[in-house]
Amino acid sequence: MTQGIHGTVAAGFEPVREEFAAFVAGELPDYEGQLCAYVHGRRVVDLWAGEGCEPDSLYGVFSSTKGAAHLVVALLVQEGTLEPDRKVTYYWPEFGAEGKGGVTLRDLLSHRAGLVGLDAGFTPAEMADDRAMAERLADQRPFWRPGTAFGYHALVIGALTGEVVRRATGRTLQEVWEERIRAPHGLDFHLGLPEELEPRYRSVQPMAPTPDQQAVLDSVPTGPHTLASIAFNTHVPGAGELADYPNSRAVRAGGPASAGGVAAARGLAGMYAAAISEVNERPPLLKPDTIAEVGQIHSTGYDLVSRTHKSFGLGFQAVSDTWYPFLGAGSFGHSGAGGSQAFADPRSGLAYGYTRRRCAYPGGAAPENERLVRAVHGAALADAESA
Repeated sequence: MTQGIHGTVAAGFEPVREEFAAFVAGELPDYEGQLCAYVHGRRVVDLWAGEGCEPDSLYGVFSSTKGAAHLVVALLVQEGTLEPDRKVTYYWPEFGAEGKGGVTLRDLLSHRAGLVGLDAGFTPAEMADDRAMAERLADQRPFWRPGTAFGYHALVIGALTGEVVRRATGRTLQEVWEERIRAPHGLDFHLGLPEELEPRYRSVQPMAPTPDQQAVLDSVPTGPHTLASIAFNTHVPGAGELADYPNSRAVRAGGPASAGGVAAARGLAGMYAAAISEVNERPPLLKPDTIAEVGQIHSTGYDLVSRTHKSFGLGFQAVSDTWYPFLGAGSFGHSGAGGSQAFADPRSGLAYGYTRRRCAYPGGAAPENERLVRAVHGAALADAESA
């Protein structure tokens, strides 16, 4: 066992353990995190490190939750229950207020609806309740003409698409996730954490940014009325820090589908493995045409909220454009503000999941993911060549 590192890797994936160990050696004693990967449905990396970290420890994964939410949507699209090019009002008539009547489900999933938050903001109780958020968002005027641009619907997209799921199926998105994906596949990824699993939750810890990272943060426009402050609900007095969001029991219990999920790395990677591969003799959740559609880029370029270049597929981030250009075209997944990362690369059969306890700066996937993803992907390609 490499010092400070626990777990196993399959033959040929030893370079991944070495890369993880090299990173952790520079981070201890404060580091705590997990790394897991599957290739064609076979778990090939299962590593963890840090005092108190176990393979079944659960972490707040922030926006990596959107991957679970939109896997539910993809499954319902595949079955014909939802149709991406139908107007949202077909499922949810009240949504059409204030000029939103022409918004399609595809617009919503690709962050083109312009409905990133509320002028008046949300209360902490509402932020833990997708249905409460959706009810208020239905009456909000969009912040740009829908379809003309895109911007990250950071804290609301799960409530919006979740309400469409509820209207179409009579079940909440969280219930569909639990009944059709999480429980059958035994995934340690919870949109609504049962009380009995609370002892496994590891409270998210903030981390001060380095001087270079602080310079990045300082370059982002702030203020009480910016699009970014509305999207992240920071224009509301007493809204609290984003880092504390999953530390609320109300959030963990409700499992809001934008950012309220808790998971182990095994759960993150296992979800994407189940999406694209046969796992434990269960067929893939998604068919090839569905995999191609959710991974196809729908919005790319200047994101009005983050003021950076981003690319989105159908509810997912376009991972090979947004994060790791060496991955196969059509890779799809989602990162989280605390540093988590999770995705599927259908071309290589890779499914990847990473968690950490301390928040990363300046946000989104922690920087170490680049070296870890590169190591896992390289080992997966070498394994395929030797087969």
